[in-house]
Amino acid sequence: MHNWDDFRYFLSVVKTGSFSQSAIELGVNHSTVSRRIQALESSHGVKLLERTQKGYQMTDAGASVLDLVEAMQQANLGASRVLLGQDARLSGEINLTMPHELFDYLLAKPLQNFNRIYPDIRLNLQVSRGVRNMANREADIAVRITASPPEYLVGTCVSHIQHGFYKHKDLEVGSSTPLIVWERDDSLPAWANDLKSPEIIMRVDHLNSMYQAVKAGFGVARMPCFMPDMVGDADIERMPIAVPRSNWGIWILNHVDLRHTARIRACRKHLQQTLESHIPLFLGKLSESC
Repeated sequence: MHNWDDFRYFLSVVKTGSFSQSAIELGVNHSTVSRRIQALESSHGVKLLERTQKGYQMTDAGASVLDLVEAMQQANLGASRVLLGQDARLSGEINLTMPHELFDYLLAKPLQNFNRIYPDIRLNLQVSRGVRNMANREADIAVRITASPPEYLVGTCVSHIQHGFYKHKDLEVGSSTPLIVWERDDSLPAWANDLKSPEIIMRVDHLNSMYQAVKAGFGVARMPCFMPDMVGDADIERMPIAVPRSNWGIWILNHVDLRHTARIRACRKHLQQTLESHIPLFLGKLSESC
């Protein structure tokens, strides 16, 4: 029976199409990836990958075992999660993921305090917008702004979030309202009807970019209140326009298999207590005037 680890290298090259990218993903050098693939192919007397102009592609032999190898990977990860779920030690690693803005403005210092309380727990942080693949342990705990978390995750909705219209205090809205919207908004969003002759002037793909565009005076943006309110820039003002409460919330999530892991439970509790102390911020109470 061949070493499962070589199949892991095969899967990585299939995913990335590149030995170099696989080396980065797996934390090894290029020659190690090449050597492990060659060992796998030589032991079975078949070519699994071939080089093309678009990168490495599976041969027919490679494609014939892909489903089996992926099932092996999932079984391996599942066994690891089950064992990790019984880990009672307050030590080891925790892979965390959360949006930039929540870490930068709200959670950096509390997480440093957590590190001080539990010095044997090492935090690995990935700041991103999407939910990482928590089944593959790309993240053990995720703090996410979402309306519907994946079903395989367990979690707590700390608070729903309130949106508001924000602009620079010196921006004069005349015959039309310049709008900053999300990149996915191909046309005027429905909420723009609450504004005078709205006109899209900029699209952005990140909440901090939206805030910075408002600060620069590009136009009006509909943002979660916590972003401008936690920065507290006196030049940014919330317009007195009522906005219905969103069904989106601040969630703390982890895989169901990790719900009893001691260090995961300790970190979840710390994050939840911190975020709960900021519920008025998420509900827009700090700038409420309408």
